[in-house]
Amino acid sequence: MSNFYNQTRAASSLMRRLKRSLINPTAVTRSRCFTTAEGHRPTLVHKRSLDILHDPWFNKGTAFSMTERDRLDLRGLLPPNVMSSEQQIERFMVDLKRLEVQARDGPSDPNALAKWRILNRLHDRNETMYYKVLIANIEEYAPIVYTPTVGLVCQNYSGLFRRPRGMYFSAEDRGEMMSMVYNWPADQVDMIVVTDGSRILGLGDLGVQGIGIAIGKLDLYVAAAGINPQRVCYSFSYLVLPVMIDVGTNNEKLLKNPLYLGLQQHRLDGDEYIAVIDEFMEAVFTRWPNVIVQFEDFQSKWAFKLLQRYRNAHRMFNDDVQGTAGVAIAGLLGAVRAQGRPMIDFPKQKIVVAGAGSAGIGVVNAARKTMARMLGNTEHAFDSAKSQFWVVDANGLITDKRENIDPDALPFARNTNEAGRQGLREGSSLVEVVRQVRPDVLLGLSGVGGLFSKEVLEALKGSTSAKPAIFAMSNPTKNAECTPEEAFSIVGDNIIFASGSPFRDVDLGNGQIGHSNQGNNMYLFPGIGLGTLLSGSRIISDGMLQAAAERLAAYITEDEVLKGMIFPPISKIRDITKEVAAAVVKEAVEEDLAEGYRDIDARELQKICQNEEEVLEYVENSMWSPEYPTLVYKRG
Repeated sequence: MSNFYNQTRAASSLMRRLKRSLINPTAVTRSRCFTTAEGHRPTLVHKRSLDILHDPWFNKGTAFSMTERDRLDLRGLLPPNVMSSEQQIERFMVDLKRLEVQARDGPSDPNALAKWRILNRLHDRNETMYYKVLIANIEEYAPIVYTPTVGLVCQNYSGLFRRPRGMYFSAEDRGEMMSMVYNWPADQVDMIVVTDGSRILGLGDLGVQGIGIAIGKLDLYVAAAGINPQRVCYSFSYLVLPVMIDVGTNNEKLLKNPLYLGLQQHRLDGDEYIAVIDEFMEAVFTRWPNVIVQFEDFQSKWAFKLLQRYRNAHRMFNDDVQGTAGVAIAGLLGAVRAQGRPMIDFPKQKIVVAGAGSAGIGVVNAARKTMARMLGNTEHAFDSAKSQFWVVDANGLITDKRENIDPDALPFARNTNEAGRQGLREGSSLVEVVRQVRPDVLLGLSGVGGLFSKEVLEALKGSTSAKPAIFAMSNPTKNAECTPEEAFSIVGDNIIFASGSPFRDVDLGNGQIGHSNQGNNMYLFPGIGLGTLLSGSRIISDGMLQAAAERLAAYITEDEVLKGMIFPPISKIRDITKEVAAAVVKEAVEEDLAEGYRDIDARELQKICQNEEEVLEYVENSMWSPEYPTLVYKRG
């Protein structure tokens, strides 16, 4: 790992470290054991025979030992050959490759959706093996359980629904949510991902079908962060919970579809809408006071309002606003490094932003704060940093002459006179802005596929940077502002490219590779959630989010970044998450927000955080890995 993380955070945290060292001046060197996994001791179950084979959590299939088969009345119910989990995975992978085409419903059902169906069936019958397969093949299957395939899943979810995963709260449940929440069979839940289905990826309002995104995100919390999906003792409890809040839909196609599974009424709005979300939040935090709630794919008009409404009182964050911003900041910092410039030059970057929704404005706000910190974190620094951004929406460049401007975008509206001196005006087109500004970075969060047209990319060739950066961050793939092939072929080989969805690297010839960096929120949200959980932080602060982004930026080595790589490979996601979570834990401790987790109290956590290796060990040993437990029957 580079020295970037330590260099950028040293100044801001030195006084806090010195203060803490007065309380605890002796460095902690003794060895500790932080093991929290439950899979190393026998698990008591209250079912046998076919009942246990039909339970996806306890079912091992052909991996049940002969002793377990006798103990659980399974002899004769399975083929006689006992297989290891590795053999099971090998057999599944062979079947998967063979069944991919056979599982297709027809020409309209693409191969990716076929893979999702097969993985989902495995999830239905054997959760442990499902997560083993997902972790072992995360680079191949993350795009199946998450973006971009999850968008297709959500669009077709009413037809794909087979068994319930998660909970559904609707406008019809007003006044009942406090009692409803006790229908979930768990006395403890660590993580909730909640959506109202109003803005699923770049696909718009998908109503109740949006629960697919919450399910996919939580699969990645399990695979990437090791959040245990169930903790098995004398009874079982689900520690991750996908939630859909159904307040209706404005999607006319769904309203007219007799097979649609959600409320067939137009969306609630205003105070009625807020009342439903308030009731949900009160219910879940009453039953599970320590739960972490991640808001996902709420439309822009509500994303910021709900974040500000709850973030100072609850352990919650909005991944579209804060997670996307964190990943983008890591990428933007990496782009400065890839341009061969010192990190302190980030506040000098000229950034044109296409998209003024929750994601776009969230990124701009975060980038502005990062610039201000580098400039001394003064009021003047914060005010001057906004001059580095030109925000363009569907109506063109946003200036102070814009009527009915969104309050969240107002701080970034360009002064009309200043814009005029640059040859720009209210509503100037994206290509005009790029041509006149000559930006270092072109950042797309518009949700409009192909927005970075040939004309726009040609204009970027006039950038004042010798190595301009193009961020086509909109999801899913079809909504990317441009492809890496278009970017490299039009702008030239000497660019930095990143996207929200996965693309293949581009062969530039002569042995040169144009790296297609995927700036996926998956790099951060698992570590943010895990770090918050393990620190016991009361809230998720801006400092914790910044620490996560900076640790991600530091993960890439100097050699890699100079080759145009600004994000690490997804195959390293468990290690990346460990590093990010450790940074979040340390920042929570430094901000005096940490209250500890399980048998590690706040004082012990302070000791752990004085040693980098110890905090990494603490995080790693708290990450669940899918292993078959030994099962012992106990009469209920």
